[in-house]
Amino acid sequence: MKTEALKTYSLEEMLDKHIGKPGTPKREAFENELRLDLLGEAIKQARKDRNLTQEQLGLLVGVKKAQISKLENSLTDARFETIIKVFKALNAKVNFNVELLDQTIKLA
Repeated sequence: MKTEALKTYSLEEMLDKHIGKPGTPKREAFENELRLDLLGEAIKQARKDRNLTQEQLGLLVGVKKAQISKLENSLTDARFETIIKVFKALNAKVNFNVELLDQTIKLA
């Protein structure tokens, strides 16, 4: 009995095929959403590590519990200032990485 070898695909190949190549609108939207999910999860994990409820964190930041819930579940596009306040209230260090892409900027 002959068995066929299964072809394996990298994550990048699967993303290219099912979401779109890097730089396409669909791929950009997917990657932005993924980053928001990771940010929300980081907030949730840090809050839990500090033994805070969403309501307690909201009080520290000056927002309602619902806003913290939306941040953690990536249901809102929070202002950068709010995100910084949340991490500051959690006594967490935030690092941002800016990477210039190899693209030409066109001026109108």
